[in-house]
Order: sequence, then C-alpha cells, then structure tokens
Amino acid sequence: MIDISELKYDEKGLIPAIIVDNTSNKVLMLAYMNEESLKLSLEKKLTCFWSRSRQELWTKGETSGNYQHIVSVTADCDRDTLLIRVDADGPACHLGTETCFEYPILESRSESFSYEGLMKLIEGRKTEKKEGSYTSYLFEKGLDKILKKIGEESTEVVIAAKDQDKKETIYEIADLAYHTMVLMVEAGISLEDIKKELASRHVIDKKIKQEKMTS
Repeated sequence: MIDISELKYDEKGLIPAIIVDNTSNKVLMLAYMNEESLKLSLEKKLTCFWSRSRQELWTKGETSGNYQHIVSVTADCDRDTLLIRVDADGPACHLGTETCFEYPILESRSESFSYEGLMKLIEGRKTEKKEGSYTSYLFEKGLDKILKKIGEESTEVVIAAKDQDKKETIYEIADLAYHTMVLMVEAGISLEDIKKELASRHVIDKKIKQEKMTS
C-alpha cells in the first residue's frame, strides 16, 4: 500500500493519520501513528494508533468493537501525513457519532453546546439502546466498565497536564467529563445534584476562609 521508508515522522516519531470512510468519504477522525503502529495496521488491515497520553499502542475498536478495516493507505506530497480509507464497523467517535467532527447534542449547527443537551443524549442512549453507539455499549457493560474508563481517562488527564500539553489536556479533560456524565446517568445523579453540591461547598469554603482570617 505504501513505502514506509519514505515517510517523514515528527521529532517524537509520530505521523498524523486522517481516517476517511471509504463509502461516504466522510472524515471520521484524526489520530497518530508511529512506525510500529503503522506496520501493525498494515499487517492486520485494522487501524492501530499510538496514544500520546498513555504512551502505548491501541487498536481502534478493541474496547467498543467498532473496528476500522483498512482499504488503502496513502501519504501526502510531503510524506508527513497519512490518509487511510476504511470500512468501519461502527461509529468512530466515543460519543457515539459516526465521526469525531459531528455534535449529536445539537439540533442545528447554530445552537450552542449545553451540558443539559449532552446529558439528555446520554440518558437516551441508556433508555433506548442504539446499535453501534459507544455510550450504549458502556451502559450494556455496566458500572465496572464505566468506572474503568473513568480511571483510564483520569490518568490520561494527569499525563497530558504533566507534559504541559494544553491541547491534549483539554482533549483528555473532555473525555473525562463525558465518561463522568455517563457514570452520573448510570448512578441516577443529575446535573442539578452536582450544582447544589458545589454551591454548598462554596458557602462552606467561604466560612472557613472567614474563620481563618479572624483567628
């Protein structure tokens, strides 16, 4: 498919890979590969990437079942970016959308993001299971799976923040927030419950500060 020896990796030995659906031509996601993950991808005909936060290889679909079967791999004119066409078994995004560039919580592109909208979407994935949805998959697997993902995402936030990589830290915090909201739905906790708790802590902290100032 491609001559690996001609590729140009960055200073960390990585090369960006743009994943495109072979049927719809939609851009599904952007991830990174190193030489090892690319070789594995070509051997298995499944996309395998390098996680910059976890510092390990990961095969797309290994937890969700949404594997990406490689149709072709090409490089751009500078040989520093890959374009990989795939036949996907399910959604590319962990939020359950076909691509990582869609926002299912919005009824129209002009609407603003809202946590309430996202919670409603997550609740819907629990009450009405959607085939191929990562969110529905988490609910089907149950509490232990959800808690495991929260543990993994928490670690990724720490690693990204420790590396002082702002963009990656934002990405991982968003992942953690999403999985935490899945846990909230599973546990019957609402956004209002969290708001009330935070409000009560604010009052307590204020009183504590006042006490310290007068002591």
